[in-house]
Amino acid sequence: MRITELLTKETIAMELDATDKNGAIEALAHQLNQAGKLNDLAGFIEGINNRERQSSTGIGEGIAIPHAKVAAVAAPAIAFGKSQAGIDYDSLDMQPAHLFFMIAAPETGAQTHLDALAKLSGILMDEAVRAQLLKAASPEEVLAIINQADDEATDEATEEVATTVPDHDNEPYVLAVTACPTGIAHTFMARDALKKQADAIGIKMKVETNGAGGVKNRLTDEDIAHATGIIVAADVHVETDRFNGKNVVQVPVADGIKRPEALIKSALDTSRKPFTSQGSGQTLTQEEKMGIGKTIYKHLMNGVSNMLPLVIAGGILMAIVFMIGPEAYDPKSSDYNAFAATLWQIGNKSAFALIVPILAGFIARSIADKPGFAAGLVGGMLAMSGHSGFIGGIIAGFLAGYITQGIKKLTKNFPQMLEGLKPTLIYPIGSVLITGLLMVYVFNTPASWLNGALQNGLNGLSGSNVVILGIVIGAMMAIDMGGPFNKAAYVFSTAALTAGNAAPITAAMVGGMVPPIAIALAMIFFKKKFSKAQRGAIIPNIVMGASFITEGAIPFAAADPIRVIPSMMVGSGVAGGLALLFGSNIQAPHGGIFVIFGTDLSHALYTIIAILIGGCISAILYGILKKNTEKITMSDLT
Repeated sequence: MRITELLTKETIAMELDATDKNGAIEALAHQLNQAGKLNDLAGFIEGINNRERQSSTGIGEGIAIPHAKVAAVAAPAIAFGKSQAGIDYDSLDMQPAHLFFMIAAPETGAQTHLDALAKLSGILMDEAVRAQLLKAASPEEVLAIINQADDEATDEATEEVATTVPDHDNEPYVLAVTACPTGIAHTFMARDALKKQADAIGIKMKVETNGAGGVKNRLTDEDIAHATGIIVAADVHVETDRFNGKNVVQVPVADGIKRPEALIKSALDTSRKPFTSQGSGQTLTQEEKMGIGKTIYKHLMNGVSNMLPLVIAGGILMAIVFMIGPEAYDPKSSDYNAFAATLWQIGNKSAFALIVPILAGFIARSIADKPGFAAGLVGGMLAMSGHSGFIGGIIAGFLAGYITQGIKKLTKNFPQMLEGLKPTLIYPIGSVLITGLLMVYVFNTPASWLNGALQNGLNGLSGSNVVILGIVIGAMMAIDMGGPFNKAAYVFSTAALTAGNAAPITAAMVGGMVPPIAIALAMIFFKKKFSKAQRGAIIPNIVMGASFITEGAIPFAAADPIRVIPSMMVGSGVAGGLALLFGSNIQAPHGGIFVIFGTDLSHALYTIIAILIGGCISAILYGILKKNTEKITMSDLT
């Protein structure tokens, strides 16, 4: 799509009468409204102002690009206006803005429109184009200038497809990722500013854009392996775990536009401290370079990580209800409390009700990007209504993701005129319909049976069997402290809790609390085996352990895994088994000591005893195994 299909004579205001930022916004919005591009003028202006509150769209160099992607837009359009005197627009370079392009994108804007808007952002980085626009005396001249620049511009959809890694390892190679809140303007302006600067100094560069149409020009494993440095210019979350150990420069997206030379210099500075990932280790690299197991795990963990906030928020709210009364949410109970009933509605009926759809939705999105999300959500809802629970949700997520990928491949060679219908019509209808039919007629019944059999098996455990369950889950929580085994145990336990069985989550929480507490106790019991600096972590580890933050023990485990991990597994397993033997019954998925007393007061003392016994066992084992010679430095713990 050409830019002049969106920028027309009717949307060009030429010289603006406005003297301030608000006046410029209102004048351009009125121009769009008069051209019939809006269905709610006030709503559109509100959308523009909401975007401005995130960060100014005055990008410097005399340019302002206010934009919004909202339901108030009837048809995608671009308005143009200019001010020879200049208007103070809170620009990045503190200079007045002279050229104004207001972008109006519908909430469900087609990809072709978004690509055209991205192309405009790149064109405006050309100083010659800006100078011509300032001299233009009529709408016809403006359109002619834009048309000529459009002919010379590279379409974002095909941008950089020929980029390859350097032939030699010592050849500088810089990567970048750009992203802004709406994924329309700043994302692509930062891309073009960085590319232009890299070309000027003779540096090979590849830029991944996280725009409104999804991720484009994705960085591969090979790119990252050969990169001298990586620039992340973003105002929203982008996946950075894949850059672990590399020279990473993280800045707001505006810096990518304003300071490209300085960012590239930093990316080329190999003396900088390497980036250390703080996440789960997920990547967004190409699946064909990963094993099947790693690929499945990556997509599953993407769903789990987005599900967990609902699990934690809903679980804590439910725990508060139990603190008020065992059945305080039930109007038929003598414990009934109106506020508790409201919390139950929020936590159990709303947050917990969304867990499986969100799990499925983000698994599908991990596989097929944004087009897979809707089918994943619908599949997750069908799993809930079909009583197949977490098992059905996981099946639905993978179904939706790969079905969407299949539809993408089947429609790859459709005529260009249908390109805009793909993300708004073809992908969602096809993927939702096929996923829904398969869930209803094929997968829900066996998944529901398997889910019921699993829950019946758990509910039937007693005596030594339930103790064994506690030992296994508790030990799994300590194997990798946040890694695959830990996550598997936690997800299984959460699924059981949503089905009404609290035994697994009880063992998981108790087992997960032990490692940080055990590390602290080891430093108390075996004081001479730890340096003074290390003993400074005693209190933080006690606090983290009490709060069910297992990761507090990770620095010690990473520095001395052979001694730490087996020691922690034994104590966590014992604690999990003892807690279930004592009858502990924690009814919340997170919160540590706070929810132990809140949801299971009658067994709270026994639960704490189980944690302390497990902690002491792990501490003594670790203290005995640890060498007197200091092997762990404070730098290992930071």
